[in-house]
Amino acid sequence: MNADDRNILARGRVATRLPAQDLDRARRFYSERLGLEPVDERPGGLLYRCGGTDFALFTSTGASTGAFTQMGWEVDDIETVVAELKRRAVVFEEVDVPGFRTKEGIAEIDGNYPSKGARGERAAWFRDSEGNLLGIGEPVMVAAPA
Repeated sequence: MNADDRNILARGRVATRLPAQDLDRARRFYSERLGLEPVDERPGGLLYRCGGTDFALFTSTGASTGAFTQMGWEVDDIETVVAELKRRAVVFEEVDVPGFRTKEGIAEIDGNYPSKGARGERAAWFRDSEGNLLGIGEPVMVAAPA
């Protein structure tokens, strides 16, 4: 077995699936609050495309626990994105635990993404209308030597 055979999934595209107990309510949230419209739909499912990747909302009788980040967006300017989403009535999580605290919805996380040349990440989280925990992150790049 060669390296290409072992990395068969590395050639695939990742597509997130998020449960929705009320697909119409979820569609309104993603449209009105996030400014996203489905690129395709079928009975019981909506497909969205962001930055060349897809995610889907699907009708489910189960509900997300919302105990962990289920999907996230990487952005270039988290403050602008968070401010705009707040203007659209998105409510951001506030966290205050030892070693981890948000300020106005944004946390500074040291050590995330060294493989991207970053020293950390600025991140924020919110829940959609279905209780799914979604994140926004901005890598904090290592400063170039002076």
